[in-house]
Amino acid sequence: MRIDVITVLPQLLESPFNHSILKRAIDKGIVEVNLINLRDYSTHKQKSVDDYAFGGGAGMVMSIEPIANCINQLKSERSYDEIIYTTPDGETFNQKAANQLSTLKNIIILCGHYKGVDERIREHFITREISIGDYVLSGGELAAAVICDSIIRIIPGAISDETSALTDSFQDNLLAPPVYTRPAEYNGWKVPDVLLSGHNEKIENWRHEQSIERTKKRRPDLLS
Repeated sequence: MRIDVITVLPQLLESPFNHSILKRAIDKGIVEVNLINLRDYSTHKQKSVDDYAFGGGAGMVMSIEPIANCINQLKSERSYDEIIYTTPDGETFNQKAANQLSTLKNIIILCGHYKGVDERIREHFITREISIGDYVLSGGELAAAVICDSIIRIIPGAISDETSALTDSFQDNLLAPPVYTRPAEYNGWKVPDVLLSGHNEKIENWRHEQSIERTKKRRPDLLS
């Protein structure tokens, strides 16, 4: 899988891809992530990528020309399954979307910034718009990192124990059950006996019941 991230702040995204699961997936060749500096596609002497909005108003807008130049260059080299724009008014990202995106071959993620992008970019280039929640960030870079992390970790081979990703919260519209580790008793607080029984069927039934109860209590909307 190849992910091209278009950003005005590539340095902000370097750390997430240089550690842990994402770095191992990149090193294994499971995924290729390219951080593309949008300013490299600006024709301005100062490499600016924003301008004032027509009609006035506070804030700057990401200009159409450098974004179009960048996307057209990338599309001339390969085809893309999705061109994603990170924006507060996009569809709310969830596990189902992550699962679907993880099956694709090539995607572009355009990180929103300032007051957003020239609307013509959204109309003529973007195929999908995604929000990671009902709040506003300083830019789309952190949202892009979240999207990439959720996608990459479920690509086969990214995690050594692939069944671990399949039992995460939201994979079956249920929250994950409680988990415990050694010691079996600490400060008088005990691990449930069923987890120490060695009876796999009883343990799995207990975990499923706990997932349902936790989901009813914390996220009843998932059960609907």
